[in-house]
Amino acid sequence: MSIAVVIPFYQREPGLLARALQSVCAQVDVADVRIVVVDDASPSPAAADIASLGTMRFPVEVIVQANGGPAAARNRGLASLEADVRRVAFLDSDDVWIEAHLSNASRALDAGHDVYFADHLQTGQDIGGFARAGRIRVADHPSIGGDPSLHVFEGDMFEQIITGNVIGTSTVVYDFDRFRAQRFDEAFYSAGEDYLFWIALARSGARFCFSSLIEARYGYGVNVYAGSGWGTDGYLGRIHNEMRYRKRLLDFDLNATQRRLVDEKIRILRLEFADDVVHRLTHRKPLAMDVIRDQLKLDPMTIWWLPIHAGQIVAKKIKRSR
Repeated sequence: MSIAVVIPFYQREPGLLARALQSVCAQVDVADVRIVVVDDASPSPAAADIASLGTMRFPVEVIVQANGGPAAARNRGLASLEADVRRVAFLDSDDVWIEAHLSNASRALDAGHDVYFADHLQTGQDIGGFARAGRIRVADHPSIGGDPSLHVFEGDMFEQIITGNVIGTSTVVYDFDRFRAQRFDEAFYSAGEDYLFWIALARSGARFCFSSLIEARYGYGVNVYAGSGWGTDGYLGRIHNEMRYRKRLLDFDLNATQRRLVDEKIRILRLEFADDVVHRLTHRKPLAMDVIRDQLKLDPMTIWWLPIHAGQIVAKKIKRSR
């Protein structure tokens, strides 16, 4: 059964992709694997990293495209796959797998499941994402075939994703044959595109399973989400994208608890957006007026928070000066 590994690539530092590819080629107990790297107009070309590795254990195809973000890059990779590809694994270009990742995924999926994910180490962490987030209790999920590390996901995955997502993109392997038409929403450039993909699979009846082993380690390369934190020029755009994702969730049939949660997340994002606008005005930093325009169109209530938040900041400064 053929497995395709789809890697979106946009990095400024050479060598990161080579490490990711080495971890793919080190996989045990798998044979029919192919790799698709989508060079998303990367400043450091993918071809250079691949050439540095010499002869590869698995065939690698490189697709070069204009910059469109991770969703567009993954979609381009999915669209390129031939009819004999049955499963797809995602790996970001600065992340690496343990040697048993694909074989573990294959055994779990062979047991009658559609989507596999695993615990992972996020950037700069030495504790797995499952334990750090505290959102999944492994003991509540039955084992697969007596393997203590492989589990059937029991519960409502839609609920899990919107209340506390546990799925790391670089750990996902899924039944591409069954969900061949599913694609990432390219309108979400820096936040939410992966969550919406998992939600679409869940609502299409996908059966989820997971590994409690830490099977991926996240790297320090370019990350359009983590790289657009507070104080960066991309922060407003990230908050806007997160708001768009939360607003999209309101289109689903949410129960009262879920709706309250989403509404609260929107309120917090509204405040964070206003906070950054005031911060940038106060420190005479440039403003992305197109993002502000799009935000006010998406969420008109944001405009009410701007003067309120500005007044709160001024009041705090006056109080501190006394």
